[in-house]
Amino acid sequence: MLNRSLAALLVVILAVCIAGCTSAPPGTADAVNRTLDSLSLEEKIGQMLLVGFRGYSVDPDSQIARDIAAGRVGGVILFDRDVALGTSERNIRDPAQVRALTASLQGYAGAIPIFVAVDQEGGAVCRLKESSGFPPTVSARSLGAQENETTTREAGRALAAMVGENGFNLNFGPVVDLAVNPDSPAIGRLNRRFSENATVVAENARWVIEEHHNLGVMTAIKHFPGHGSAMTDTHEGFTDVTGTWTEEELLPYRDLIARGLPDMVMTAHVYNANLDPDYPATLSEPTVTGILRDRLGYSGVVVTDAMDMGAIHDNYDLNESLKLSINAGCDIFLFANNLVYDERIAEKAVGIVKDLVEAGEIPEERIDESCGRILRLKMRYLTPDGEAGMSVSSSADR
Repeated sequence: MLNRSLAALLVVILAVCIAGCTSAPPGTADAVNRTLDSLSLEEKIGQMLLVGFRGYSVDPDSQIARDIAAGRVGGVILFDRDVALGTSERNIRDPAQVRALTASLQGYAGAIPIFVAVDQEGGAVCRLKESSGFPPTVSARSLGAQENETTTREAGRALAAMVGENGFNLNFGPVVDLAVNPDSPAIGRLNRRFSENATVVAENARWVIEEHHNLGVMTAIKHFPGHGSAMTDTHEGFTDVTGTWTEEELLPYRDLIARGLPDMVMTAHVYNANLDPDYPATLSEPTVTGILRDRLGYSGVVVTDAMDMGAIHDNYDLNESLKLSINAGCDIFLFANNLVYDERIAEKAVGIVKDLVEAGEIPEERIDESCGRILRLKMRYLTPDGEAGMSVSSSADR
């Protein structure tokens, strides 16, 4: 458990993160460093984990509640279906139940609020569905085809309001993949992309992100470095885009990063031998650090796509995938716990990473670097009581 002195420190830090601030408060870097010094190695690693779980409610005996309270996770993600069980019984029944669940989850967090995430892109990928009592949404393809700022902003504002009003502070979207292959099973076929035109994609993504920021909701653009040309689905297994990916797929990232808009960038599990002959993007230092950070200049939080998807889970053991992704430059490791389920995944992952650090296979400086990025993002957006708050940084600071 986080000690009382740390709790008091974070209350002071986060108290300055209130509506009306337009730049990072003075001393934020020092505050992050002091917080890092107050955390154990296990708690730092825990901030890097974002996990899924089963249940419409939680209590003190729930594994996820124990993980949150012990500092073994820094965030959670909710789903409307349980893929492993083949059922619609998971976390989302109706708005009142969801609001109670998200509030309860935050209640176990203590000093450092957790990310409460959802995939609410609109259209086919929408966990808060109309059939469960939530407002209807529109697909990215529909918005991109209209190329209308007012229409896209209205849709983005509606998504952000739906997410925020139901206790979420992080929306895993928008998708900024290009519609290179309209029949791509994970992207094109589901109408998750705005357009094949990089400018249209970047514009629409910007409008959606800005509307989320206006309501204090974080976003994660995805799937870096581009999933739109894929002929297969990384949920199911190895996906090679070597022969189909082009540099043009980086353009939306370049534009949005230059504007300082992304809160997070989500990696794809696609393999591209021209970028890295050995590993898919999530596990690739040349891709995450070489391209995203060094070449495109992104210094914010990098979150992986779900590590239990087939492209990773079926080809790498947990030790290897965690070591490679951390050393590649990723900060948050998403275990959706949906395609496969492991109630104790947080405990296992923290133990594995701790052992890898102690064995010298992961530098502890990498853990501090990632945890620092996460804390800065939480300090900008989350108030002491864990509710979504207004951003306290200008876009140039992101």
